[in-house]
Amino acid sequence: MRQSNLSIDGTALWRDLMETAAFGGTARGGIRRLALSDEDLQVREWFTRTCTALGCTVGHDSMGNQFARREGSEGGLSPIMIGSHLDTQPTGGKFDGITGVLGGVALLRALHEADARTRHPIEVVNWTNEEGARFTPPMISSGVFAGVFTEEFALSRADRDGVSMKAALERGGYVGDERCGAHPAAAYFELHIEQGPVLEAEGCTIGVVRGVQGMRWYDVRVTGQDAHAGTTPMAMRADAMWAAARMIDAVHAVALDHGPDGLGTVGVVDCRPGSSNVIPGEVTFTVDLRNPSDHVLEAMEADFRTRITDIAAQCGVTAEIAPTWNSAAVHFDPACVDCVRESAQGLGYSMRDIVSGAGHDAAYVARILPTAMIFVPCLGGISHNEAESAEPDDITAGANVLLHAVLRADTRFDRA
Repeated sequence: MRQSNLSIDGTALWRDLMETAAFGGTARGGIRRLALSDEDLQVREWFTRTCTALGCTVGHDSMGNQFARREGSEGGLSPIMIGSHLDTQPTGGKFDGITGVLGGVALLRALHEADARTRHPIEVVNWTNEEGARFTPPMISSGVFAGVFTEEFALSRADRDGVSMKAALERGGYVGDERCGAHPAAAYFELHIEQGPVLEAEGCTIGVVRGVQGMRWYDVRVTGQDAHAGTTPMAMRADAMWAAARMIDAVHAVALDHGPDGLGTVGVVDCRPGSSNVIPGEVTFTVDLRNPSDHVLEAMEADFRTRITDIAAQCGVTAEIAPTWNSAAVHFDPACVDCVRESAQGLGYSMRDIVSGAGHDAAYVARILPTAMIFVPCLGGISHNEAESAEPDDITAGANVLLHAVLRADTRFDRA
């Protein structure tokens, strides 16, 4: 069989998606599979067994990133990597991240069953703790791989129970001898559900991802004065909650005031002392600002800081803003993006260029390797939710584009 005639077994891919959904499956049809939990260790073992049965060797590095390797026909060439993640949010779905890893497994299966050999080795990667739901920040292990974080920093991260990432890796037996980041590669491709509504709304099967928008996270602490709700006149209050409410509205306004691509979200709010008849003396909340342009994102941050400071003064409270994460906008490698676009076109799928609104491991890997992503639609754009859903035909289409993009890259890249 000519490699140009290879195709994905969509039935087997869907079966894998449903089978792995049992590891951490929830009553509402989603998945709770936090990084390095018992459920994550189970799906990792499944990944090892499945890829070994397809003729691959499976190993892991010092951050627990798993690599399933199928050897190539030419010595001295670095692998073309395909990857995503198997961990989920606490109330996650069946497709976020998992589609990219299992799409890679489906690619290995297509090559194995056709006895087809690529020039480069092909490696499917499961990145540890992409979600950041257990250990923050997100994408931490791909970040170590790309040199964004030190391994010492990553291993020191602790979950809410005080368990460090180092301890969790040791418990699971996933501290490999290979230093994270020492693994060579020629290029990297990642398949993912869009996690947004654009492809579905426009009737497109494939999103050719040109890059990832910039993202900045902050913790805001508003400090006022605890006081009795029944005895303190309104004009004499230093109400941290009232001030925080105005600040949260300001975050929304900042996003709207900086063009159509600005996004602003407050996802966590904590009010203290937390009594119905006590004026809150302290409120903390998180802020997430995003934009495809780093220049616009910089302006959004400046505007956000000014508004928070002004509101604090007006309300008689103080406000502290602490940056917690900063991911610059990413522009994917044009040659890899062309491999995706040409493959989608050659297979006859409807497609559009798109910029990712969510962070992905590819955003960090792109700093050191030629990288591209492929999106497929998800129902209603819903993700990070147990109701997350996608159509089998769309998943198969995305995996076929992944397969043929990798085959194109295999003929075009000679990185040792």
